[in-house]
Amino acid sequence: MRVAVASATPAARRWVVPSLASAGHDVVYVDRSAPPGSDARPVGLLRGCDALVVMAPPLPVGPATRSMRAWRSHDRACSTGVAQLVTAAREAGVRRVVQQSFSFVYADQGVDWVTEESPVCVTAATEPASEGELAVQAYTSACRTGVVLRMGLVVGDSALTRWSLRTAARGRSIGLGAAEGYTHLLHSDDVGSAVLGALEVPSGVYNVGSGPVRRDVVVEAHAQAAGRSTGGFMGPVSTLLGGRRLEPLARSLRVSSARFAGETGWAPRREHFDLSWLDAAGSPSVATR
Repeated sequence: MRVAVASATPAARRWVVPSLASAGHDVVYVDRSAPPGSDARPVGLLRGCDALVVMAPPLPVGPATRSMRAWRSHDRACSTGVAQLVTAAREAGVRRVVQQSFSFVYADQGVDWVTEESPVCVTAATEPASEGELAVQAYTSACRTGVVLRMGLVVGDSALTRWSLRTAARGRSIGLGAAEGYTHLLHSDDVGSAVLGALEVPSGVYNVGSGPVRRDVVVEAHAQAAGRSTGGFMGPVSTLLGGRRLEPLARSLRVSSARFAGETGWAPRREHFDLSWLDAAGSPSVATR
């Protein structure tokens, strides 16, 4: 297939393009950060493509989390940005769109399993991602396939992982929510194979991630990798200062990827989170600079 990959970051290209190319697909890159009117106009680039893969923008981290400008840019990319790319795909005659969305659109389910039928909780923070999903669903028809991948937070070769390690190395808390709650993660090594599998599935929403892991396990692993004896969780005051943006990231989500695995045979190479997941962020001396 001729597959267009729309991304705004080199990291997402590293996650996806090698998997597609090694499977024999012809990959076209669409720079999501290109300004309107540039030579990277989506419709022209998408003509002749069989599929479009839309990678989500990275979450703002560190000081950027306090920047309204950074969040507005992120929200536009998740909502109107996805809608514009989907419209371009329709005009160019692309027959399949695969969108990376986020599993934190689901409502907090405590210890219960989260499936694609579980309730979502749309707030001001998650609405942009939901709008992007709706654009893909509206594109779907009898002759067009729309696939939404609700991925876990990407750990490993990601800005979020590097920021978490730097923060833990300084002795600051990185944990959100209840220590006994569950979080949904996906190693960067497994993003590409998931996208590859999504080129074959029927239209629909699919959860994609590793096995569920408790939040305290993740926090302690970051502390150990950063050379600290123990990690910590943000208190109510810090969480409150973080505002509505942190709430979805604190939800307890014990997510099942059984539907996607059943349709594709996909299984993550990094099935269960452990300390080695953080190696892809670089050595502690590099990650903590």
